[in-house]
Amino acid sequence: MESNSKPHEESTPQNPNYYYYYSQHLFFTSITLSLPTLIPTHFTFPPKTPTSLKIPNQITSLCHQTPTLSLSSNPTKPLFKSTVSSNPLQNPLSLTPRRPSEPFSATGCRRTAVVWFRNDLRVHDNECLTSVNNESISVLPVYCFDPRDYGKSKSGFDKTGPYRASFLIESVSDLRKSLRARGSDLIVRVGRPETVITELVKAVGADAVYAHSEVAYDEVKGEVNVEKVLKDEGVEVKYYWGSTLYHVDDLPFKLEDMPTDYGGFRDKVKGVKVRKTIEVVDRLRGLPVGGDVEPGEIPSLGDLGLSPTETMNQAKASGNATLVGGETEALERLKMFASECKSEHAKDDGSLYGANFSCKISPWLAMGCLSPRSMFDELKKSASRTISAASSRKDGGDSGTNWLMYELLWRDFFRFITKKYSSAKQNNPAPVTACAGV
Repeated sequence: MESNSKPHEESTPQNPNYYYYYSQHLFFTSITLSLPTLIPTHFTFPPKTPTSLKIPNQITSLCHQTPTLSLSSNPTKPLFKSTVSSNPLQNPLSLTPRRPSEPFSATGCRRTAVVWFRNDLRVHDNECLTSVNNESISVLPVYCFDPRDYGKSKSGFDKTGPYRASFLIESVSDLRKSLRARGSDLIVRVGRPETVITELVKAVGADAVYAHSEVAYDEVKGEVNVEKVLKDEGVEVKYYWGSTLYHVDDLPFKLEDMPTDYGGFRDKVKGVKVRKTIEVVDRLRGLPVGGDVEPGEIPSLGDLGLSPTETMNQAKASGNATLVGGETEALERLKMFASECKSEHAKDDGSLYGANFSCKISPWLAMGCLSPRSMFDELKKSASRTISAASSRKDGGDSGTNWLMYELLWRDFFRFITKKYSSAKQNNPAPVTACAGV
């Protein structure tokens, strides 16, 4: 094989086994090695080789000299996913920039992974974020403002109105602050996820993408698009479930066999335990070193083609904005609500005082700034009179102290039933009925 270094061209051995012994000692010895201990005594070594070898320079040189080194004479497709091999040069080196041929390090962790935030804009009780942090050496958090979510629908309505978009922008900004406080950051882009994520994966050499799965048709279609593009790049996509009180894997039935009425669903899930919330990660993995990826600016309403309403301008000017997006605000609201529930006295019929009494936390649940499980746990600890163990009730009623539990259960029903029918290939599905029924 030809060498890129002219002075040593005549000294490169022709035997391929040279690279095997050479690389084995380079990867598993200390920073500087003495030559007599590096090469077996029966191996003939060229006379012009230096007496001391430094690992970083030699590895870089070797990679430049043998970009497609293989012991086979037939060309082999680069491998992006494989197990740890005892011989780092046994498989051909990848031609894709910065993506390692071995995605896992010697410790069993991925070298680099991307976590794609969607409707899970939080760091608490986030299985996706926790898993990628435990399984990777470096992590690149990403959020995409998909242009297809904005503009006018076929009916002439805004796909995303200014109030929801403003709430989302605040939530993304709060998530970035939380990630930065834990040693990471949030890469923000305006673009289609299948394009943006693919470009970032190539830039940092990631070998996997972690994300929470969604339930609606457009979101599921977006997952398919991302998975298809990344599959061609040899990148694994791992999806997690974290938007409901009950985990989808804990349901006592297959999703396609789910009852189409709430009453049937409620009866089926009686006795199912709610999983424990996942602790917040205090310190996150750092960002990938290579790639020169800029964090990016969080877009404004104008950047998304929207204009604030007069009411929004007045509220902003007076400082009386009622709904502020973000995990920080969600947790504060939850604590306040739990405190109010604990201090309120229940009426004789078990209901709570106040015609307008409500948790008023649904916007944060919808954006994933707060998880249903963490809400359930907090209220169960702080306001046991408000939320009792629903599974212990024999009548299964939705009134009294169990009302909040059943509100969360209704939310689960709609998300699971949407997931059931979100496939594009549904033949004559049965109608969905919301009656508690009869």
